[in-house]
Amino acid sequence: MDIRSTNPQNLDALLKTVSAKLNVPPEKLKSELMQGKFDSALKNMKPDEAKKFNQVLANPQMMEKFMSAPQAQALYKKLSGGK
Repeated sequence: MDIRSTNPQNLDALLKTVSAKLNVPPEKLKSELMQGKFDSALKNMKPDEAKKFNQVLANPQMMEKFMSAPQAQALYKKLSGGK
C-alpha cells in the first residue's frame, strides 16, 4: 500500500475499527494518539497485546520497522492533519 493512494475514508474506517475493538470512542483515541498517549489503548488491550505493543515502543529497531510500514505512515499522516 502506497501512502499516496491511501483513501482518507479507509483511514477513518481503520480508526473506527480499532476504537471499537478497544472500546474507546474514535475521537478520544485519535486525540490521544495525536498527543503521543496510549493510555486508553493500553488499558483496553488484552495483556499479551499490550505487552507486545510496549515491546515495540521500547525497541528503536522494532519501532522503526513498524513506523516505516505504509499503513502506519498513512495513519500518522491522517492523525497529524497531513503534517
